[in-house]
Amino acid sequence: MPDPISSPQNPRIKNLLRLQQKSAERRAQGLTIIEGLRELTIARAAGVAVPTVFVCAELLPAAKHAELRQVLDAATEWFDVSRAVFEKVAYREGSDGVLALAKPPLRRLQELELPANPLLLVLEAVEKPGNLGAVLRTADAAQADAVIVCDPRTDLFNPNAIRSSIGCVFTVPVVATTREELLGWCHEHNIRTYAAALTPVAKPYTDFDYCGPTALFMGTEADGLTPELIAACDHTIIIPMRGYIDSLNVSTATAVLTFEAVRQRDVAAQR
Repeated sequence: MPDPISSPQNPRIKNLLRLQQKSAERRAQGLTIIEGLRELTIARAAGVAVPTVFVCAELLPAAKHAELRQVLDAATEWFDVSRAVFEKVAYREGSDGVLALAKPPLRRLQELELPANPLLLVLEAVEKPGNLGAVLRTADAAQADAVIVCDPRTDLFNPNAIRSSIGCVFTVPVVATTREELLGWCHEHNIRTYAAALTPVAKPYTDFDYCGPTALFMGTEADGLTPELIAACDHTIIIPMRGYIDSLNVSTATAVLTFEAVRQRDVAAQR
């Protein structure tokens, strides 16, 4: 076995740092970074190609080495890395010593394969990878059919979105598109659109029936949904607040609305 990579000036390590820090570099190379054996296992189960893996033997327990090799295929290049170098490129504390380059599954809106009665989660202009990741976890837990991002301000496979989603960015179809394209597509597929927004005409989310084809629209933390999108949606909904604050974190609000839709669908299925 060759000696572990021990210099941060190694070209592969320098490229890792570029990929980690620059979305333009990720787009140019068609790659993203997955850190952690759990996340990598989820990605591989979803069919994600992993051309390269970097492993720190000091951080990855010996018993996990065989598990990692089972997750990868024969085409994956394996590089051992010293602890000092790995800690320079790792982006989480307490890393388990696994970091991989992966080819994200890029989809177009028209390529989504939906059931007859889809439940879709829509984020407009999301800019925080952590919020995107949290919504993806909700989508996975609720078995939503897709997460669609209008006019994103972060790339969908940002390493921090992968981390915060615990790999659910690979278990749920996720698509980036424009507001205009999505609204036209929803109309074409007879999908009812619900804008979560604080407006005078908004009604409590429990007043509506989400048992049909449904898209729940959520805005940014700072600005919410744009007026143009609110006006274009079929209904405007709110989660009534009983305290001093007037809104929830976008990922929390998405979870509340999503599981209400799931509850209604479960009740309808039992009738």
